[in-house]
Amino acid sequence: MEAKELKNNWEELLSYITKYISEPRQKSLLEFYNKFEDRMIMYPASHKKEYHNAFPGGYVDHVLNVLKGAEKTYDIWAEMGANLEGFTVEELIFSALNHDLGKLGDENEPSMIPQDDQWRKKNLGEDYKFNKEIPFASVPDRSLFLLQSNGIIYSFNEMIAIQTHDGLYDEGNFKYLKTYLPETKPRNCLPYILHQADMMAARIEFERHFLNKGFGKPIEKKSYINNVSKTTQSDHNKALSKSKNPKLQNLINNL
Repeated sequence: MEAKELKNNWEELLSYITKYISEPRQKSLLEFYNKFEDRMIMYPASHKKEYHNAFPGGYVDHVLNVLKGAEKTYDIWAEMGANLEGFTVEELIFSALNHDLGKLGDENEPSMIPQDDQWRKKNLGEDYKFNKEIPFASVPDRSLFLLQSNGIIYSFNEMIAIQTHDGLYDEGNFKYLKTYLPETKPRNCLPYILHQADMMAARIEFERHFLNKGFGKPIEKKSYINNVSKTTQSDHNKALSKSKNPKLQNLINNL
C-alpha cells in the first residue's frame, strides 16, 4: 500500500470513532489508537498470504472492511425483519472496530514480526511470524484485555460480540453459539452480524490479494432468485399443460 492510502485509511478509521462512539469512551479510544498509531498503521491482518491482508497496512484495511460490512449487514438484517432493539449501533461499531485488536500484541511487543526464515517465506507464504517474546493469548482475549487495561469500558453485548466474532470456526465459541436451549442462546443478533461482516471481509480480501480476481470491478446486477423462480414456474407450466389427466387439466385451465 502507498503512503497516501495508509494515511487515508487511518484517518477514515478514526472517523468511525468520532462519528459513532460517545463520550467518555470516544476520548479514551482515540488516546489508545493514537498511542498505537505507528504499529497499527503498518500492521498486517494476518501472518500468511493464504489467509488475508498479510501486508503492511492490512490490519487497518481489514477493520475498515469489517466496519463497512457490519453497516451493510445490519441493514440486511433490518430489511429481513430482525429485532435490532437488543443492542445499539454504537455497540456494533465498537465491536467491529476492536474485534481483532488482540492481533496487535501487548503494550510493548507486537504479536507478529517479519519472517526471517527465507524458506518459510518463499514456500509457505509466511511474510510474518509469531513473536515469542510475548505470552500466548487468543485474539479475542487479548483484545478485551487491551481495552480494559487502557481504561476503555465495554458493554456485555460488546464483550460477547468480540469474544465470538470468529463464529463456530473457533471451538471456544461453542458454549455461546452451539447451544440448543433458548436461555443460553445470544439474546440479540449482534454476534451474528459481526461474524458475517468479518467473514465476508476476510473472504473478499483473500480473493483480492491471493486469488487476484480484480476486486472492485463492476458486477452486473441480477436478481438470481427471481430468475430461478420464473424459470421454474415456466417449466412447471409447460409440463402441466401437456398433462393427459382431465381433472388436472381442468384445474390448470381454471387457474
